[in-house]
Amino acid sequence: MQKHTQGLILAISAYTIWGFFPLYFHALAAVSPVEVLVHRIIWSFVATLLVGLLLGSGKKLITAFKDKNLIAWLGASAALISINWLVYIWAVSNHRVLESSLGYFMTPVVSLILAKLFFKDPLHPLQWSAGLIACLAIVWELIVFGQLPWISIVLAFAFALYGVVRKHCKIDGINGMTIETIWLLLPAFLWIGWQLFSQSTPLIFGNLLTETGLLVGVGFISALPLVLFAMATQRINLSTVGFIMYINPSIQFMIGIFILNESYQPERLITFSLVWIALILFSIGLVKLSKQK
Repeated sequence: MQKHTQGLILAISAYTIWGFFPLYFHALAAVSPVEVLVHRIIWSFVATLLVGLLLGSGKKLITAFKDKNLIAWLGASAALISINWLVYIWAVSNHRVLESSLGYFMTPVVSLILAKLFFKDPLHPLQWSAGLIACLAIVWELIVFGQLPWISIVLAFAFALYGVVRKHCKIDGINGMTIETIWLLLPAFLWIGWQLFSQSTPLIFGNLLTETGLLVGVGFISALPLVLFAMATQRINLSTVGFIMYINPSIQFMIGIFILNESYQPERLITFSLVWIALILFSIGLVKLSKQK
């Protein structure tokens, strides 16, 4: 199988799994978003470390720790993915799945701009038009609702920047995420210690059986698509990865409306329409660019 084909399959698989995340995190709505994030970090570390050892990549992990530049880049990617995780968890628990899906609809356009800035990826004029229309969608939100769609913007930029940083990291997806979660373990355990010491808010983990099981599982379901995504970025260019991402928000959008029954203002349909137009132009531009090559 060609490297490019492998990358496409990996990216499609990752985004499909991400698309169904609202259902899982909706089941954890009673748990504090920070507690969910902490357990997502801890159990993601356990999952990736175990998988890495089972696949015999332990030596590669030890070798990676000798590369200080790589460790620094992974520290940056860890910070970005933790921001993305926390905002997303908060959005789902507060019944704002549609806003999070809007953020992931915007991410491909943000990715193409960053790909041009950082990697000099060639862009078709239609892709530049897509970027302008996506910006127009943000301006529309500002005019109609009097505020920027901060959930959408943070999710889009945090994840697009995560892709840029991971592109710099010459390491496999499993070991890469293991090191990322190691960066985040200390803050996670400090937060747990602070909660136990202050006893201001009782922790759900260990007290409610169902939620405890879901908190353990969240690390494992988080690790799989992120590892697949990191592997995909090493095989195909960032613009293509960003384009395939539309699978994720499309699934989230349908879940938010038809399963979670979220309400939304009619004006927001214009926002989504503008972003969808941007995605269509982006896709056509990508095809034309491929034909030119």
